[in-house]
Amino acid sequence: MSSDSGSSSSPPARRGLIAFAWVWVGIPLAYGLYELVQKATQLFTG
Repeated sequence: MSSDSGSSSSPPARRGLIAFAWVWVGIPLAYGLYELVQKATQLFTG
């Protein structure tokens, strides 16, 4: 009873697409978090 639901083995093209999607979302997210920390620091330290 082995089912290939694609849990751990993905085709290379799919893996590249997933990596690209993480980068596409991760860079703006990281920048937003950086800006948030900067603004919060200014807010609480004056």
